[in-house]
Amino acid sequence: MPIPLDPSNLVRPMKRTSAFITEFKEFAMRGNIIDLAVGVVIGAAFGKITSSLINDVIMPPIGKLLGNVDIKDQQWLLQKGIEEIKSPTGTVIQAKVPEIAVRYGLFINTIFDFLIVAFVIFLVVKGVNRMKRKQDAIPEPVAEPTKEELLLTEIRDLLKQSHTPDLLKPSDNPIKS
Repeated sequence: MPIPLDPSNLVRPMKRTSAFITEFKEFAMRGNIIDLAVGVVIGAAFGKITSSLINDVIMPPIGKLLGNVDIKDQQWLLQKGIEEIKSPTGTVIQAKVPEIAVRYGLFINTIFDFLIVAFVIFLVVKGVNRMKRKQDAIPEPVAEPTKEELLLTEIRDLLKQSHTPDLLKPSDNPIKS
């Protein structure tokens, strides 16, 4: 038996989708998300600059000091690689065996990359914190009272003066000392 179609059920998914898209737009257009996206792009570019600094500026002199060694090529060879060998007819005699090595030179370069990026981020955060402290140290100017507030204060003071209760005289004081 066929299930009857209810037109109201067909409209709801459309409304949900529209609400979802609207909510996503609001989320995506928040200032924090845009700032994050800009930060990621700048961070990626900064990572390339840092890698170039390490690979092209810092490591070559260190390699020279260590006896003309390119540090990024340093490795402990665990298994030598073997190239594929084929017979003249094209059948594989020896399959290719990949080289297996611990590439500690690349690891050292990556550590230098990290240390430089961490140091620069530390300097940026330190600068931002210093600016925040300076902003927090500046006292906010006290807003002068508005004309309405001045008038109300004057009225209050006049009312206080005209309705002050008579102070008890020491002889009228019911509590004797």
